Amino acid sequence: MNYDVNLVRENFPGLKRMKGGQAVAFLDNPAGTQIAKSVVDRMTDTMVHKNANLGGFFGTSLEARSAVDAAHRAAEIFVNARHEGEVFFGQSMTNLTFAMSRSIGTTLKEGDEIVLTRMDHDANVAPWLMIAEDRGLKVRWLDFSPDTFEFNLSDLNQLLNERTKVVAVNYASNVTGTINNVAEIARLAHKVGALVYVDAVQFAPHGLIDVQALDCDFLVCSAYKFFGPHYALIWGRKEHLKTLRAYKVRAASEDLPWRFTNGTTNREEVTGVHAAIDYIAGLGKVFGGGPSNANLRARLAAGFEVMKVHDNMLAGRLIEGLKHSNRVRIHGITDHKKFDNRVSTVTFSVDGKHPDEVAKFMADRGLQVWSGHNYGLEPNQRLGILESGGGVRVGPVHYNTVEEIDRVVDSVDQFLRAN
Repeated sequence: MNYDVNLVRENFPGLKRMKGGQAVAFLDNPAGTQIAKSVVDRMTDTMVHKNANLGGFFGTSLEARSAVDAAHRAAEIFVNARHEGEVFFGQSMTNLTFAMSRSIGTTLKEGDEIVLTRMDHDANVAPWLMIAEDRGLKVRWLDFSPDTFEFNLSDLNQLLNERTKVVAVNYASNVTGTINNVAEIARLAHKVGALVYVDAVQFAPHGLIDVQALDCDFLVCSAYKFFGPHYALIWGRKEHLKTLRAYKVRAASEDLPWRFTNGTTNREEVTGVHAAIDYIAGLGKVFGGGPSNANLRARLAAGFEVMKVHDNMLAGRLIEGLKHSNRVRIHGITDHKKFDNRVSTVTFSVDGKHPDEVAKFMADRGLQVWSGHNYGLEPNQRLGILESGGGVRVGPVHYNTVEEIDRVVDSVDQFLRAN
């Protein structure tokens, strides 16, 4: 693979920001990546030339509908949906999960049980806790090991029973970076008739999603984590989406996916999601070595493979650099042989120091990273770092460079020497 990170960076105008005479390193990607120029261009074209509501007989409306329909088809391919109409869009993963949990909640009754995990972002915890409170449900918790940063799925087997109705789990953790065995979780949950709701926000920038292989029931992710706009998409099994109660206005269509699309569709955001999907597929075409006429799914697979090789290399270099100090604790898998079980998100803490101190020190040197709990209340509590402020999170992606990772390691070393 002839990967050229400098060529890739030319697609991202935001990366040209400077601080103190050197380029800013955007390593805050787990909270939101930079947006590709092709995405901005597609969104601008939509706003300028397709700015009309859907359903009209005139040109602008017809063109807007065509663009929105194409985005739906691309999103269905992105997750490998079995049927058309199984994907719809919304403002954010959190927004969509609150809405869908409410719909699912209408099927639940007092005494039913749901399984949540100690590894999840609160967007896949709080909506279910609120439904449990509203409906009188029992919540059971799947724990993870703070040593291996993984679930023991025999624990899940012990939590499941005939009263279990929903299992909500992340595909990849936004704190530890762990990739979870969703397919096996779904297999176990379905044995007792439970629905499986997957938060794929952190996995989507790093790996090819296949809802058919995962055999889950719902999956949601956010495009601003994979180089697109601040918008999100959700996939659900057709049989569930057709029968669940949809909270909508009476005039809205009962057809999928429109029965779950509240209000006017944001055309520019939807076409921006499509452009982000096309961008990843383009990486597969340019660097993946496959035929240029390959279908979108094949080009996406090649694009994700290109990114994975680069991301893992950067994550490995970062982890090895952070290991040099016994004051630094890495809260995630560090064994290179197990990198298939993690994404490139790396969270660490410095003994005796608040993570905000470290993040500010790095920000002053043009290194953009996040600190705190990053809405992962449960995993931070399980790791024992919530009360001390959480961790420092560095998330390299395919446009980051080796030099930027070395700057992070050097910055941490400087911080340790000064503190």
